[in-house]
Amino acid sequence: MCLQADGSALYTISALWSHARENLDITTVILNNRSYAILRAELERTGKGPIGPAATALLDLGRPDIDFTALAAGMGVPATRARTTAELAAQFAAALATPGPHLIEAVLRPV
Repeated sequence: MCLQADGSALYTISALWSHARENLDITTVILNNRSYAILRAELERTGKGPIGPAATALLDLGRPDIDFTALAAGMGVPATRARTTAELAAQFAAALATPGPHLIEAVLRPV
C-alpha cells in the first residue's frame, strides 16, 4: 500500500506506469484535497502574516481539477474515486482482494 498526497503525487505519477508494466501488487491511495497543504502550513509558520491572493493561487491544485483516476487509467492502472469513508473502505477492500496495481483517489475537503 502506498499513501500519497495529491501535490507530491504530481511529481511521482509516472510510477503508476511501472506498477502496471510489472503487474505489481500495489494499491496507491491518493489523498486529494486539491491543495499543496504542506506548503501552506510552512508558509503560515514563517509568521509573515495573512497569505495573500497570489500565494493562495500558487497553493491551489484546482482550475482545472486533476483527474487522478484518468491519469492512472492512461498508464494501465485500474482506478476508482472515493468521496466518502464508506466508499473508500469498500474500494480498498476490493483492491486488496484483486491482484495487481490499483489506485484509489480519496477526495478530501479542500483546506
